[in-house]
Amino acid sequence: MTALKTALNTLLFDLDGTLLPLELDVFMKGYFRALLPRISHLLEPETATKEIWAATAAMIRNEDPNLTNEQVFKAAFFGRAAVTEEDIWPLFDEFYRRDFAELRSLSEPSAISREICRNALEKGYRVVVATNPIFPETAIRWRLEWAGVGDLPFDLVTTMENSHFCKPSPKYYVEIMDKLGVSPFECIMFGNDVQEDGVAGKIGMQTYLVTDCLIDRGVGHLEFDHRGTLADARAFVEALPMLSETEGSH
Repeated sequence: MTALKTALNTLLFDLDGTLLPLELDVFMKGYFRALLPRISHLLEPETATKEIWAATAAMIRNEDPNLTNEQVFKAAFFGRAAVTEEDIWPLFDEFYRRDFAELRSLSEPSAISREICRNALEKGYRVVVATNPIFPETAIRWRLEWAGVGDLPFDLVTTMENSHFCKPSPKYYVEIMDKLGVSPFECIMFGNDVQEDGVAGKIGMQTYLVTDCLIDRGVGHLEFDHRGTLADARAFVEALPMLSETEGSH
């Protein structure tokens, strides 16, 4: 039997509550407060909220590897809502391009996030923004800007357009590994959500629970290999060894 390669060379970071400190409930309330007036002439706010959540739930449940999260969302949303894609989707696009930026005030960016990511990249590690891909790339790019890391050369940023699964499905993490050509034993997942990020440990990744904006639904018991604040995570990454060109080649 060939020995498994166990050298850590790939770091995955959650975004909301990890690289971008925020309170998720507060942020989502602000999100709907900003979005709903833009589409209220087509859908009543209560109906729009219900259908968006239902379509999001469909993405999270999806097990079909042939459908992107965006395709699943659209099929669910337009299969239920009494509105056409041609009418409302351009309004969603415009909202994410222009109005989404106003939600920055609902986050609390930390300079530590950039220090962590730059340090890892400079040492030769693959770095992935492993945010739950329930938002389009435009919205995720805004949040990366807020976090102070929008210009960094990440190996992968998961979005609803390029992903086929969502957290907490283990398949979300398997898809990332397949794209990068790495094994779980080469990866560590940093995140603040016990269930969504901790499941990475079930497939063999190391896990680091970032406790500043901790989310724990109390469902199931997941052990983390490491835990600490974002500042502690910075110290952890600073202590990682430099990778050789071969180990760190992308």
